[in-house]
Amino acid sequence: MLRPTAIQVEATCAYQILVTFDNGEKKCFDVEPYIKGEWYGLLRSFEYFKRVTTDGYTVVWPDGQDICPDELYNLGMKVS
Repeated sequence: MLRPTAIQVEATCAYQILVTFDNGEKKCFDVEPYIKGEWYGLLRSFEYFKRVTTDGYTVVWPDGQDICPDELYNLGMKVS
């Protein structure tokens, strides 16, 4: 079975994203633990953080930061 992929994403408060997957599930994912170092540190700017989008596979930001779709799906909290 193929893993679900991210088809829609919305930035919410406190560095959380709401991800909709191609199987219809929605999950809330906490990005804050990933915001370290110079490259991922760009996500500290909430204006930049809100520019998250999908590439049809996972979530990405304008400068190329991304998160593995398996992490998004397996570690995200299911939203009804």
